[in-house]
Amino acid sequence: MAEQNAVSQKKWYSWYFESNLLYRILIGLVLGVILGLAFKEKILWMAPFGDIFVRLLKMIMMPIILSTLIVGASSVSPANLGKVGIRVIAFYLVTSAVAVAIGLLMGMVFQPNTPLADFAETAGRDVKAPSPMDIVLNMVPTSVAQVIVNEVILAVIFFALIFGIAVSYLRVSPDERIKKAGETLYAFFDGIAEVMMLVIKGIMQYAPFGVLALVAVVLANNGPKVMGALAVVTAACFSGYAIHILLVYCGMVKLLGGLSLRRYFKDAKDPFVTAFVTRSSNGTLPVSMEAADNLGVPKSIYSFSLPLGATINMDGTAIYQGVCATFIALSVWGRNFSFPEMGTIVITATLASIGTAGVPGAGAIMLLLVLDAVGLPVTAGSAVAGAYALILGIDALLDMGRTALNVTGDLSCTAIVAKRLKQLDLSKWSRPAKEQG
Repeated sequence: MAEQNAVSQKKWYSWYFESNLLYRILIGLVLGVILGLAFKEKILWMAPFGDIFVRLLKMIMMPIILSTLIVGASSVSPANLGKVGIRVIAFYLVTSAVAVAIGLLMGMVFQPNTPLADFAETAGRDVKAPSPMDIVLNMVPTSVAQVIVNEVILAVIFFALIFGIAVSYLRVSPDERIKKAGETLYAFFDGIAEVMMLVIKGIMQYAPFGVLALVAVVLANNGPKVMGALAVVTAACFSGYAIHILLVYCGMVKLLGGLSLRRYFKDAKDPFVTAFVTRSSNGTLPVSMEAADNLGVPKSIYSFSLPLGATINMDGTAIYQGVCATFIALSVWGRNFSFPEMGTIVITATLASIGTAGVPGAGAIMLLLVLDAVGLPVTAGSAVAGAYALILGIDALLDMGRTALNVTGDLSCTAIVAKRLKQLDLSKWSRPAKEQG
């Protein structure tokens, strides 16, 4: 009898965890909109439930930056940082920086915003932006502990990258003692990264309730006008994705590689569609590797570049950062970013992409870092938290497009590097894809 009760109890709540998280968050968004518009100030009692969600996200931010960036940097073996590694990483970082710029441009063109009047924040509206030299100097910390405690994002990223690169050299040392120390450090931070990924999954189980509460409070205070702003955010992001594919990837394949765009997209479409549906760069890796093989890229190149790209090449995510950061700045400050602030966003988003996990929803975590770097920290009960909640409500839709763009970039960069190193099998470009084995 007790066993039957246990089984029935499990069935009572198991449906929630077994159902699609995307649908649960969308349901939370819709319910939040309905409750906020229907009950208005009577629903404000839900605010603490949204604040808990914000605090949970802030709680994991620093551990995620340190662990994932150190693991990402130390995963690149110095032996691979030769002809292939330097070219691949350079392509990834440059295209990511261009993607952030496109995202900011889309923000300037579409001007997505919804004045959050009842959350009004004046802090930051008239603050003098730091100069480019100040940004560079502030990246180098004088005290690692201090920048971690004070959450100085760029400085923490800089330290984590330097530390990770040093660990990668320890791991290949001929001295067994030093090599063991390097492997121990790598395993330690890799363990922390895995724990944090598990914590993220747990927090995301609460996300539908957090989004419901946050959106309900925002709608109760600001009315239905915010929904139109989200449509503009979506249009700005997907316009940026399309522009990046046409200008950057098509330009690379055609101009840098001198390759056929038609031939390229015949195989690139498979990982594109898979990534769009799964929202996971890592989950799409087998499909991307098959496409790279069909395009004539040798395994010695794609077996290194594609897994690396799934970790550090986040062009779609970078565009998303630019658009969403602009939306939040316009909604909270009532102004767009200055050029120095835009420079900070480009640097932060590009460097942070090195440690962004290739799993669904990772871009929303990365957005926290970008906002912190430009003086828009997501704190419980703030206007920034309200605007961030609105973004979270449509994040799954934006994530589909940005993940598809991410894996397309991995494949195009891989093909171009192989071509420029004269290792691309051009015979596979001279006949239709359907004839490939």
